This record gives sequence, structure tokens and C-alpha cells, in this order.
Amino acid sequence: MILSEEILPLDGHNVPLTVVQSRRARRYILRFRPDGTARLVVPRSGSVAEARRFARQQEAWILRQAKYFSARPIRTHEWVVGSEVLLHGRATKIEAVEGGSGRFIRLGTEMIKISASAADLRPAIEKHLRRLATAKLPGRTVEHAARHGLSVRKVIVRNQRTRWGSCSAGGTISLNWRLIQVPDFVSDYVILHELMHLRQMNHSARFWREVAGVCPDHETARRWLKEHGGIRHLT
Repeated sequence: MILSEEILPLDGHNVPLTVVQSRRARRYILRFRPDGTARLVVPRSGSVAEARRFARQQEAWILRQAKYFSARPIRTHEWVVGSEVLLHGRATKIEAVEGGSGRFIRLGTEMIKISASAADLRPAIEKHLRRLATAKLPGRTVEHAARHGLSVRKVIVRNQRTRWGSCSAGGTISLNWRLIQVPDFVSDYVILHELMHLRQMNHSARFWREVAGVCPDHETARRWLKEHGGIRHLT
């Protein structure tokens, strides 16, 4: 469960810090991620005030990590015609479209317009996939919520670097647009996982019983995410 999200101003570096409470944690655990964010896990008995004190004690280490990662060159894997992109869980080849006005590419059944000068197709494709996710995921979330007698305040599709999804105490569900790339049963699991936080705002045994009750194949979906999902997690 997320306790707080804030910014640590450290010698010219504004480091995003997320404080997360875990019932399994026995001590404070601080990690720095390659995307420039810090994540502090506190035990069940911990508090935001104690977490801030702990973070202040580790400021020198956090600053060293921030400087190290900010100095590393950013490497992006370019997408070109012939590259394979994950879409709905399937590796889908980018194809050129000949003729017509303008320049288009095809990704499965999706036609995507790109600029004539674009060498790397990734920005245009990701923008298109995010539009697809915004059109699909909120409606799917509301459907699942209604099926299980839950009320969602708002559904937001975001460009989350370290999370597949999250649920706020106020009933707002945030989903990563990259869920449009995973199999439908996996994106449904993520949605149901977050919806069950409306019943249990934790990751207790009771919470996981709620998840199992609405998503029998949740373990298979979790394995898929671990194998294919990089550093993203669920909260």
C-alpha cells in the first residue's frame, strides 16, 4: 500500500520518493531505480514520519545514486519496419504500407500515420497504443466493477514507469497504457487486482482471497507479468 509520494530536493536533483508499506517487510528497505525514482518499503508498524527520517539519514546515498543514473547515457531501442512489437500479448511485426497519401505503417489491424522524416517509429506507435489503451481500459474497468458490485470514482490511463496499476484510497484506479500490449487475461487480472483494493487496501491474505475469487487464473497472469513485465509492479 502506498503511504506517500513526494519529491526529495537533493543538491539540484529532485528525486521522486514513493513510500510503500508491506506486511512482509521486517525493516526499512530503500531502493533506487534506473528511472531516477526512489522506493522506500516500510514494515507494517512503520509510519510516514519514520520513513522520512530514514530517508533523510540516507540522503548521501540517494544523491550518489541520482548522480550516477543521471550521468548514464539513455539508450532507446528503436522500432523500424520489420521490428516486432508486443500487442495484446502477441509479437506483431511493423509493416510498411505502400501507396495512398501520407506515410503509414501497419501493426496488426492498426494503421498508424507517421511523419515522412521519422526514422524511429517507436514514438508514433507508442502514442497510438496509448490512445488505444485510453479507449479500452477505463470501460473494461467499469464493466468489471459493475459485475462485482463496486463503484469506481475515476479511471486514469497513465505512462507509469514502475507500475502496472494502482488504487487510491479515494477510489481512483490508475492503469499503465502498456496493458494494451499484454494478453487480455493479464490486463483483466491487473484491473481486478486494483478493484479488489476497494475492498482491502492492502496485500493481506484476505486481499488475495478476494483476488482469487474474482480471477481464478491470477497466478498464471502474475507469472506472465514476472516473465515479461520488467520492473513494473502492482500496488
